[in-house]
Amino acid sequence: MSECVKMRLSFQKMGRGAFIVVEGIDRCGKTSQTIKLVESLRKKNIRVERMNFPDRTTQTGQVISHYLSDETCKLNDETIHLLFSANRWENIDRMKEKLSNGVSLIVDRYSYSGVAFSTAKGMSMKWCMQPEIGLLKPDLVLFLHINPETQSSRLGFGNERYENTKMQQTVSKIYDHFGKTEDNWKVISANGSFEEVHADLLSNIEEQIRNVVADNIPFKYFVDCGNVLNGCSNGHS
Repeated sequence: MSECVKMRLSFQKMGRGAFIVVEGIDRCGKTSQTIKLVESLRKKNIRVERMNFPDRTTQTGQVISHYLSDETCKLNDETIHLLFSANRWENIDRMKEKLSNGVSLIVDRYSYSGVAFSTAKGMSMKWCMQPEIGLLKPDLVLFLHINPETQSSRLGFGNERYENTKMQQTVSKIYDHFGKTEDNWKVISANGSFEEVHADLLSNIEEQIRNVVADNIPFKYFVDCGNVLNGCSNGHS
């Protein structure tokens, strides 16, 4: 039996799917890469779906979308932070159902982005983390690190609220904090070609999916650990 066939069969064993998040500052390539990742994984007969946050199709998502694209929309920082968190909670049951049925999820942004952007606005990181407590913790977070010069040259930079150099640099420092404190983070350079970055992401994701299946890893959830979005596998069904 060829190695390719063996790999495909191993992914088809019964077990939950892997929860993979791709994070990074704006215009680092998250959307393009997550779309391509789903295509590449499906070619390998891996059951996978893509999600992105905020999910602008929901009721809270429509409010968030209006806020991000219209500078005249006035909401205080606490309100918009809680709306972003509620947007994730709106999807939690659907996510758990898909993962439990063996579908891996490739997710463009998650709780880390919500905390990073709100903290960058001067809010307490600990306060920002509280609404995330109880949400699913990703099995793996792949952080796309991009140079500021490369980011600002990307098409569309500056089209939405927060897409300015000062905010992005502050957010990047908070992401660096997560990279040092979170046990599920891996930094991927996004400064290479699209194909190079894609190959690096794909390799890490395939390995994580194999590990989740082989080790029958239970769901983990965010718990209160101060300025760390840590996780546990206890206390939730």
